[in-house]
Amino acid sequence: MGSDYTILDPRRRTGDPFSGTVIFNRLTPAIDPLTERARAMWTAGDYDRIAGGFRHEARAFVERLSLTPEQTVLDAACGSGNLTIPAARTGARVTGFDLVSPLLDAAAKWAAREGLEVRLDQGTVEKMPYADAEFDVVLSMFGVMFAPRPDRVVAEMARVTRPGGRVALANWTRQGFIGRLLATHVAYVPAPSGTFSPLLWGDESVIRERFDERVWDVLTTVRTLTFRYPQTPAGTADLFRTSYGPTVRTFEALASERRGLLEADLTDLWELHQRPGVEEGTEVDSEYLEVIAVRR
Repeated sequence: MGSDYTILDPRRRTGDPFSGTVIFNRLTPAIDPLTERARAMWTAGDYDRIAGGFRHEARAFVERLSLTPEQTVLDAACGSGNLTIPAARTGARVTGFDLVSPLLDAAAKWAAREGLEVRLDQGTVEKMPYADAEFDVVLSMFGVMFAPRPDRVVAEMARVTRPGGRVALANWTRQGFIGRLLATHVAYVPAPSGTFSPLLWGDESVIRERFDERVWDVLTTVRTLTFRYPQTPAGTADLFRTSYGPTVRTFEALASERRGLLEADLTDLWELHQRPGVEEGTEVDSEYLEVIAVRR
């Protein structure tokens, strides 16, 4: 860590005033096999390189929320800051929260480059170190959907969101491009028994089961973003193989003779979904479910 942001005593809470550009609480979540599995997945590779391919959609997601400077905002499972930074640009008081230290490092450096006031905390979204009703808005873009225990995640979001506040999520759908990419992974390396598919977060019926109507008013919208990368589709497939945690871990779990088969399948997937007429780089559309849940 460099001198461009501050490390605080991890016992300090988010009620402390903002000072300087970035406040970084580097915490160590309690050891838990499922949490450690998630951490290992998202530490593998370099997710910031993947996130760079849809930052335009992250900005649009934040703009649709019309955040204001007096609001307190939590970006849960914030990664390298795709929502954190656009939210902070609005003047809102923003906290980014993630399990993976290198991703928080990337978010901190991004905030420092822009001179933004941001708090960054490390931990699991299944047990967050915040007070009840602390936030006006809780955000997550392709983040909380990958936590292993969705019931705990929803309970925590309900706890930290004030009455009348909003939870805004972007979740990949099963039928969209990333849904198909993840299904390709599972075809080679089945998910551990007893685990929940993250793609259930992209199913409206499941969302309405998880967000109890006695607690939430829920609006869902199916949207599409376009991945944009400078590489060819084959090069983008290789980018995901080396940088996207779920893909990296799937390759690591395979015997060497099967890795070539998966690599070919992923290349075919990117080439098949390349937008017609694109001559340079990769442009591939992927569907997601936007969830806006208002806390009663």
